[in-house]
Amino acid sequence: MQDVTDAAFWGLIQQRGGADAYWTEYTRVHATSRPEKAVVRAILNNPTGRPVVAQMMGNDPDALARTARLLEQLPVAAIELNLGCPAPVVYRKCAGGGLLRQPRLLDQILGRLRDTVTLPLSLKTRLGFDSDAHFDQLLDLYARHRPDLVIVHARTVLQGYGLPVRYDLIQRAAQSLPCPVLANGHIHDPHQALQILQQTGARGWMIGRAAIRNPWIFSQIRQALSGQPIQRPTGRDVLHYIEQLWESYATPGYPERLQTQRLKLFTNFIGEGLGPDAGAFLHAIRRSQTRAEFFEICRRHLDHDRPLDLNPHPGPPPTPANTNTLAPAVESAT
Repeated sequence: MQDVTDAAFWGLIQQRGGADAYWTEYTRVHATSRPEKAVVRAILNNPTGRPVVAQMMGNDPDALARTARLLEQLPVAAIELNLGCPAPVVYRKCAGGGLLRQPRLLDQILGRLRDTVTLPLSLKTRLGFDSDAHFDQLLDLYARHRPDLVIVHARTVLQGYGLPVRYDLIQRAAQSLPCPVLANGHIHDPHQALQILQQTGARGWMIGRAAIRNPWIFSQIRQALSGQPIQRPTGRDVLHYIEQLWESYATPGYPERLQTQRLKLFTNFIGEGLGPDAGAFLHAIRRSQTRAEFFEICRRHLDHDRPLDLNPHPGPPPTPANTNTLAPAVESAT
């Protein structure tokens, strides 16, 4: 997740159980680019003790191969090509999810990377650009280039983060690709994560936005896998997490108003999981301008010992019996 998955955030996730691997923000690749300083810093200062995957985004086969060689000189476990970013500013430049509209160019890029990368090569893909009608052809293309891991976000690029989510197509990928497949997209609850695994045959999950809201989700999935009761954080646990976010991203000399705005990137996600209190919390926190205002609102809503689900979609996940689609990698896999 761009602007989120840096070393500071990895550390906060790891304190709460942690993912099995962590993904960097993407390095934007063009003819004269080098690995971005923020990405290199995160890799070199990885506080988790867990593997890190370096993520690239671009559309120039030679530049991507050159950047992959540079990234391989860093302590990373794998190199990933991002084929799923749905941001218009990205896909309009034929990068991220935009490459799914250019199968010939994508074929060239994958061939160049497969010939160049000596570490495991990972692909992060969506189902297609504006439709999943050609997903099988994408799978055939990926299979020809023998990636070591494919992560399938079960939406199209133009869907962004909307519904429906086609987990049945993750199952198709898991059955047809000659490498492990991770499930991604709309995974927000430990029991739902297990159901997705059982239904798709995926080998694990990549979890992104839900980990901002609920950094305990990786340990909760492990609890669900082992049949243990799910340990839910209390309001004060969430309050402490927000306090740590503030301290982790505090920059000397940075205006307080801008620091407050930066933290709203996180509280916009956290607030969605506060159940009946979500609307009031988000309404107030989005209007805060100072640290004092920000934390007065947080304490008002979170200074309690009641357990929280941190799930914006409560209730059982849909099953194949009632729908054709289903309504741990930070971006992270577990």
